[in-house]
Parts: sequence; structure tokens; C-alpha cells
Amino acid sequence: MANRLAGRTIALTGPRKAEDMVKIVEKMGGNALIRPAQGTVFLDGEKVRGDLAAWIAAPPAWTILTTGMGLDALFGVAADMGMEEDFLEALRKSSIAARGYKTVNALKKRGLVPLVRDDDGSTSGLIRGLAEYELQGSDVVLQLHGDPAPRLEAWLLEQGAHVRRVLPYQHIPPEPGQLEQLLDDILQRRIDAAAFTSAPQVRNLSEYARSVDKLDEMVEAFQGPVTAAAVGKITAQALLEEGITRVVYPPEDERMGSMLVELARYFQMERL
Repeated sequence: MANRLAGRTIALTGPRKAEDMVKIVEKMGGNALIRPAQGTVFLDGEKVRGDLAAWIAAPPAWTILTTGMGLDALFGVAADMGMEEDFLEALRKSSIAARGYKTVNALKKRGLVPLVRDDDGSTSGLIRGLAEYELQGSDVVLQLHGDPAPRLEAWLLEQGAHVRRVLPYQHIPPEPGQLEQLLDDILQRRIDAAAFTSAPQVRNLSEYARSVDKLDEMVEAFQGPVTAAAVGKITAQALLEEGITRVVYPPEDERMGSMLVELARYFQMERL
């Protein structure tokens, strides 16, 4: 792994585990810049406690889980409320659909197996799995993670489902100055790649670029020489939706380390 990013400068846009990612980049011979495109993630405790109490009191026909971290957070809140077993029982009474292997693993460690899961780690894959079932008139709890899922929610409503949203976290946009610095690094080609670990990071940067009338310039920079890297398919899709068509991401293992390894592999192929 040593020196596979030699001579490369990578902007890290995620606030979580940024220092760990810096160490990985440096171990691979590269230079890392911390350029947050997503602010602090906080737990809206009072709102979540109310949603969780309603969930337990009236278990839905379907529970749709989109993140393992969000599910872990909900169990943490349930434990604080003294209702962890009640929450587990409510999940057992529900048909469960899960997106992503981390969500499946979070269920597995609690003895739960989803009836439906995506076939490719994406929201589209989750919809394909759910399409086999009749949802008309069904009560559905949709667990999100700090960010709405308008496409999934719209599809559920089209099927005639009654949707209750639960968001254990909320994403806060970073200071405009941080986005300005990241955008300038991209436009001035001071970096070789920007590494994104969530869709909100992509949207925050794109919305800022759009607000200063530089979105087209940013998209052009990402066509070369700056490379956009994504931690997984959902983040990659957010980049594609902004017109950034050259996106590097690990095909299977959606981890930050795997993203950097895939990025190093891409740079090596470029040299050939």
C-alpha cells in the first residue's frame, strides 16, 4: 500500500474519522487536506424519543431502515428510555427492509433478519426489492439518517403506503468559508482528488458552487484533472446527479479505506 498515492493531494470532505483518513493517505505516500463539506451531526433527542415512543406503541406493518448507524442510535435512545426490549419487540412484529450491508449487520447483531434488502447498496435496489410486495394501505416507518430520501418516500406514497419518517440525526451545513476553501482548491486544481463520504457533503458543496455561479466550473474541474471519489454507490449517485460523471468508488466494500485504495488504483491505471 506504501506510496500508492505518492505525489497526490487528496481533500477529505467528511468530518467523521478525518484524522484516521489523513493517516491512511499519508501511509500511502500522499498529502491530505481536511476540507469539511458537512457540519456536525447531532441527535435531536426530544423529537426522536417521541417518534420512538409512537413506533413502539403502534408497530408498523413495515420498517424500512437505511443506515446501520441510525439504527444503533435508535437503540441507544431506546436504552436511555428504558425501552430497548420494547423497541426490539416492535421490530420483530414488523416486516423489515434494509439498505446497505452495515444496516444488515446492525440487525444481525440483534438477532434480526430483513425480509427485503437492496441488491446493490442503493435506494433503487431497495425499491426493486420492495416492489414485489403489496404496500397499499400499509403503515410504514422509514428510518433516515440526517438527510431526506424524497425518491424512496415518493415511491412509497405512490404505492399507497402511509409513511412515518424517523430521523435520528440531522446534518448541519458547514460554514460558507469552509466550502469556499474546498471549491477554490478544486477550481484552482490544487488537489488531485476530493473524497466524499456522504451524499450531504456533495449537495452542500454543489449548492454553494451554484450560489456563487461556479457549478459549471466545478463540474468541468471534476472531468479532469481533479477526480471525485465516493465511499459508495449512494454518494457516487449524488455526484452523478450534479453532472459529475467521472466518479471513483469501491464496487463492494463501502469503507473509507477501501475508497482510498480504489482511488490509488485509479491513479495507477492513469499512468499506464
